[in-house]
Amino acid sequence: MSVFEVNDETFAAEIRPQGTTLVEFGAVWCPPCKALLPILHELSAEQGDGVRVLKVDCDESPATASRFGVMSMPTVIVFHNGEPVEKLVGLRPKRAYENVLAKYTVTA
Repeated sequence: MSVFEVNDETFAAEIRPQGTTLVEFGAVWCPPCKALLPILHELSAEQGDGVRVLKVDCDESPATASRFGVMSMPTVIVFHNGEPVEKLVGLRPKRAYENVLAKYTVTA
């Protein structure tokens, strides 16, 4: 799995209507966002098909960032069955993201 970059035009089509999608809202110039990127790649690899991981550049996609009330970067929003269910603002330890995802993913 990988982290997929989306924008205002592609965002809605990339959110899973069934299952879990983790979306990071950030910017290329944001140091905490850069620190979060390796964590997102690890989560994507560990979760496999269980979670889709997306990345939104707030500078390039201001409409999507505004729609979800993103005021600080990074902001991670977890969607379950197409609806936003959790929002984590600021850089958090990997475990925080794992704990949120565990609420919405099915383990085999």
